[in-house]
Amino acid sequence: MADTAQRQPARGRLKTPTDLGDNAVKDISAALNGLLADSFALHFKTKNFHWHVSGPHFRDYHLMLDEQAAQILAATDDIAERARKIGGAALKSINQVAAMTRVKPNEADYVEPADMLAELMEDNKAHIGALREVHDLCDEHGDVATASMIEIWIDGAERRVWFLFEMLRPAQSGGH
Repeated sequence: MADTAQRQPARGRLKTPTDLGDNAVKDISAALNGLLADSFALHFKTKNFHWHVSGPHFRDYHLMLDEQAAQILAATDDIAERARKIGGAALKSINQVAAMTRVKPNEADYVEPADMLAELMEDNKAHIGALREVHDLCDEHGDVATASMIEIWIDGAERRVWFLFEMLRPAQSGGH
């Protein structure tokens, strides 16, 4: 039987080989984990509002929130796998998500539908800001692949903001 130590990658048991420096791996994977925590929290908050929306626009809001939650959840695997691809680690527990997220939960028994949409719009705008910060970090370290992926995630979040904004317009303008 082969010696176990001979089968271990040179950089450590989970350190995927990369041409990025150790500081880049540490900084970018930490930033990606922050985005991952925010994405899980934003997904759960969007699903919470999806489950609890009510009122005359129920169907439209319910379907839109479900679509947006699915988009957010779909990005989580890419975020976690990107951290692994560059030699970092990904989050391992819901406790890490709760400790790291910047998304504020909403545990109210009832939230007006327009308030749900407005809150999610602000959360998604904040998420865009966080994505842009990580993009800048990737640029500093020459990690064009992660930066490229982040551009796609920014576009998705901007689309969510746009839809939430447009759904709010009749409520804000009195229907005119």
